[in-house]
Amino acid sequence: MTTSLAREKKIKTNGIWLNVAEKGDDGGPLVLLLHGFPETWFSWRHQIDFLSSHGYHVVAPDLRGYGDSEFLPSHESYTVSHLVADVIGLLDHYDTAQAFVAGHDWGSVIGWSLCLFRPDRVKGFISLSVPYSPRDPNLKPSEFSKTFGDGLYITQFQKPGRAEAAFAKHDCKTVMKKFLLTTRTDFMVAPPGTEIIDDLEIPSKIPEWITEEEIQVYADKFQKSGFTGPLNYYRAMDLNWEILAPWEGSKILVPTKFIAGGRDIGAKETMEYVKGEMFKSIVPNVEVVVIEDGHHFIQQEKSKQVSEEILSFFNKLRTTE
Repeated sequence: MTTSLAREKKIKTNGIWLNVAEKGDDGGPLVLLLHGFPETWFSWRHQIDFLSSHGYHVVAPDLRGYGDSEFLPSHESYTVSHLVADVIGLLDHYDTAQAFVAGHDWGSVIGWSLCLFRPDRVKGFISLSVPYSPRDPNLKPSEFSKTFGDGLYITQFQKPGRAEAAFAKHDCKTVMKKFLLTTRTDFMVAPPGTEIIDDLEIPSKIPEWITEEEIQVYADKFQKSGFTGPLNYYRAMDLNWEILAPWEGSKILVPTKFIAGGRDIGAKETMEYVKGEMFKSIVPNVEVVVIEDGHHFIQQEKSKQVSEEILSFFNKLRTTE
């Protein structure tokens, strides 16, 4: 599936140009799909087709620094304030007071922050892979990451140029395969003295849910854009921690569905958290769906099931308006 009928265009939002793919009736309810690392709008190709065929107007941007969207060199331009403002600008462009939103990985982080900052603009939110977690007032993200040692991918992504240099030892298609096809369920910690990109393995056989041609679509985009923009999201994590201080203790009250694979990165800890009382207490209007044999890039790997979960949730919210 190539989503050949998706229309791509550039939209000026929050002072920058974002590339968006869209499909569906302009008069239909707006669904905004936010991708994660290391992807582009193309990661939502199955959902774009599916949701647009059911009457939704689907918009999937390349996030800032990704794909054909504008790149800003400083990590200070990639905070949740910037990213949520990008989303608000898209909603304003489409003259949409409230939208349905789904996010995966970093797209989930943006979606959770959108629900926190501007719940008035969100009819319902679906998070894939990354649950909302409360801010720890005593521990910056970088300090928490260091408890895993230097091998944790997040720690390795912090220093400007380090991950870029490690990635550059491989061609872009190899880098994409190492990330997209991983079946690891740990927190992605490399052995001492090893870069995470070198520690990730490529399966001997490409799984059925993706083709060589689809992986090449990603590789071509990252060959052109580079990885600094995407890595800057990780380099802004401590800035996000500072920005989020006024919302400490706040709950997410937007109707929400959380979907994750039972074999995702850090699955054991994530499953314990989302099935526990703390998650339910801070996201009281949440449904939790676990796809037991799913991994991290779940909207591609389990595209039909994820698409149907998204559709049923948004349809239900439409009927309760």
